[in-house]
Amino acid sequence: MVDAVAAFAAVTLLAVVTMATRFGGVWIMSTVAITPRIEAFLRSMSVSVLISIVAASVWTSTSTAGPRIWIAVGAAALVMAFTRSALTAMLAGTAIAALARSLGL
Repeated sequence: MVDAVAAFAAVTLLAVVTMATRFGGVWIMSTVAITPRIEAFLRSMSVSVLISIVAASVWTSTSTAGPRIWIAVGAAALVMAFTRSALTAMLAGTAIAALARSLGL
């Protein structure tokens, strides 16, 4: 019973903190003048977060995924360099990873 209460309290606390940061972010950004520099920062922030998640995954799963993950990330990086589209790079990386897995890598 204590574990269930603790789990419920933890999930509730995380939900409250998430909502506070969401509403707080909207409130703070409503007071900031959006300059081209701030707009560029906001556009690149999501990509940098995605890159940090992928980099951590690549680093920790090297032994389980083998060369497949390096090939997929390399392909995604090349696509990103040529197209400047994060969505296209993610799709290409996913497709290459699936193809490499089907080929037994």
